[in-house]
Amino acid sequence: THTHTHTDTHAFDHRFYPKEGYFVCRGCKNPLYSYGAKFNSGCGWPAFDKCFKGAVKTEIDESFGIRRVEILCAACDGHLGHVFENEGMTDTNERHCVNSISTKYVKGPIPEGLEEAKVV
Repeated sequence: THTHTHTDTHAFDHRFYPKEGYFVCRGCKNPLYSYGAKFNSGCGWPAFDKCFKGAVKTEIDESFGIRRVEILCAACDGHLGHVFENEGMTDTNERHCVNSISTKYVKGPIPEGLEEAKVV
């Protein structure tokens, strides 16, 4: 297997499950997800089951003739991906299917005062 040498590339790898740290918006560095929220959904995209409260917002996306819930960085409106509900994969019943280029992994302690919550 290929081993990444730069911390920055870990966010791109859906197989990367850190034991510490958090993921930020690549555009504005807004903290989005804790290391513990990342899980293996089997879809090939990075998946998270909750976000930091107020960090992610949603909009209805009706492109391609289907209705989906788009997730965006609440600070800069950067597109993150889509959230899917009621799949039964985790206790929160949410799967944030995140475009890996939209996030960056930060090694170290999670900033104080951040709480995790569902987005929908």
